[in-house]
Amino acid sequence: MDSTTTFITVAVVAAVLLFALAVGVLVRLVRARQGLRRAGLPTGPRWVFWGAVLYFVLPTDLLPDPVYLDDIGVLLLALRTLHRSPDRSGAEG
Repeated sequence: MDSTTTFITVAVVAAVLLFALAVGVLVRLVRARQGLRRAGLPTGPRWVFWGAVLYFVLPTDLLPDPVYLDDIGVLLLALRTLHRSPDRSGAEG
């Protein structure tokens, strides 16, 4: 019984840490998009941003919700796309 409690505690702590990491990446994505828009730079395809946000919020995932690795991957991919978008357009910041 003690090892089961320990396992559950570790799993819950890991899930909370992964969720906090995913929320942190989501906040960075939103801030990056806002910063690019304020600077007048292109923010990339709008569907990339909204698709990543929806994937994070919707309950259907590739992996179950206690494992936020797929959410983090989608958010990081969208963040990378937003950051690369001005480089492709030739704009300098």
